[in-house]
Amino acid sequence: MLSSELERAQSLIVSIPDYPQPGIIFRDIMPLLADADAFRAITAEMLRPFAGQFDVVAGVEARGFLFAGAAAAFSGAGLAPIRKVGKLPRPAASVEYTLEYGTATIEMHADLPRGTRVLLLDDVLATGGTLLAAQQLISEIGCELVGTSVLVELENLGGAELLRRSGDAPLHRVFSY
Repeated sequence: MLSSELERAQSLIVSIPDYPQPGIIFRDIMPLLADADAFRAITAEMLRPFAGQFDVVAGVEARGFLFAGAAAAFSGAGLAPIRKVGKLPRPAASVEYTLEYGTATIEMHADLPRGTRVLLLDDVLATGGTLLAAQQLISEIGCELVGTSVLVELENLGGAELLRRSGDAPLHRVFSY
């Protein structure tokens, strides 16, 4: 059961039917982010199951940066951005992954100390491809993934099952649709 703060935060998410194409319901989280109390509540909830277990918060470009930055500041942890290919100025580790419509590549600086405990955050878990690639990237650079936390899981797209089948790190979602 959600707390009243989280229920209020969820009420700020706007459902937009048929965007970006017919049959899709887009969940617009921007009104939630614009509300300081709601943003603080969901940041605390994204961190709650992992309190004291991580050294760095990693966020996936682009909206994952918003949550990871807030979560890092909130918890006193470091921040590690996971970027689209070609966006980092120094040598980086990369993972290519499959999307519904092709492939993509994400990168991360490979200079975190080996064994650093990393909490991965993103806005939405849909099919799971991007988060799975981010988890692989964290492992590839020698860090320990302590868990993944998302604001919204789109349950009917199978992303949570994909992540469960491919690793032991716990998954936490604040809201499910």
